[in-house]
Amino acid sequence: MGLKETLKSDLTEAIRSSDKVVSGTIRMVLTAITNEEVSGKEARVLSDDEIITVLSREAKKRQEVSGKEARVLSDDEIITVLSREAKKRREAAEEFAKANRPDKSAEEKAEGEVIAKYLPAQLSEDDIKKMIAAAVASTGAAGPGDMGKVMGAIKPQIAGKADGALVSSLVKAALNN
Repeated sequence: MGLKETLKSDLTEAIRSSDKVVSGTIRMVLTAITNEEVSGKEARVLSDDEIITVLSREAKKRQEVSGKEARVLSDDEIITVLSREAKKRREAAEEFAKANRPDKSAEEKAEGEVIAKYLPAQLSEDDIKKMIAAAVASTGAAGPGDMGKVMGAIKPQIAGKADGALVSSLVKAALNN
């Protein structure tokens, strides 16, 4: 079962058990995934003929936007969406805490924990440093100007498994030494 199907079945379970935090969070994540699937297509005002065409397509159960079919995201792409959503929750929780809103901060943290269940295990800082050292050696990076080379080499290996800001700061530190 793919990640999207797992999310859908977990949503059903959360609704049955009346868990509002989990069901609301999974709904938001599924909406983000759907938005990603249809992104890149322009929204525009349709003429009457185009509306009839679209309605005909909908009757045939085809998902289309502006004449292009929606694509289905792979599990890796879904993990990217989940990572983005988790980061939004983490940042929102921090901002609510700064604004002295512990209730909202706790809500965002709870949503972040729900999303984290679907993400791969996060890499430790030591593991990231080892990967950075290998990437620096393989790219021949010599200084801060080569940060893009190192990030480009390491990004596929850490996708969804580490916070990009942490990796960026560790790469910068490694290249400055």
